[in-house]
Amino acid sequence: MRCLAFSDLHRDLRRAAELVELSGQADVVLGVGDFASVHSGLEETMQALSAVERPFVAVPGNNETEEALRAVCGDWATVLHGESAEVEGVTFFGLGAGVPTTPWDWSFDLTEGEAEQMLASCPEGAVLLSHSPPKGHVDKGLGSVAVLRAIEARRPQVVLCGHIHELWGQESAVEGIPVVNLGPQGRLVEFVQS
Repeated sequence: MRCLAFSDLHRDLRRAAELVELSGQADVVLGVGDFASVHSGLEETMQALSAVERPFVAVPGNNETEEALRAVCGDWATVLHGESAEVEGVTFFGLGAGVPTTPWDWSFDLTEGEAEQMLASCPEGAVLLSHSPPKGHVDKGLGSVAVLRAIEARRPQVVLCGHIHELWGQESAVEGIPVVNLGPQGRLVEFVQS
């Protein structure tokens, strides 16, 4: 399966239009958080992305809440936050929000403990869509210990993240498992179907 994956669009409607065009080359589109900017522009950004004619899986970032993303997406996208879904034969597990908590009072965040509880239900071998990167990997030291532990325990196929803008496009690996900080450019990624 071929997926188009991106993160941190932050209201960029021009980039959204480019991603819609690029989505024709994919079987599934994956948006790994921060569609809005400080809770502003979510509706317009998701409206632009709704032109995607492929299954669309979205994870909330720290710039929009899970509830707001679900309300805007309705039934045209699958929103994952602490849950999994199978799309085209591949299992995806999503964890949104900033983890650990950020210093901003407006941010949609989880503590490490909250994230750990949500990640406990991640199926082994899933594609992990985590807005926040794992601690020590494409994170400038700001990543999540809970995400790192979940990767070590649940052994996902790959981890797709964002959140840390300075490291967009960079990759790492946790015990051989690829970790990719996506960014808004969009990246075509291949996954093994079950």
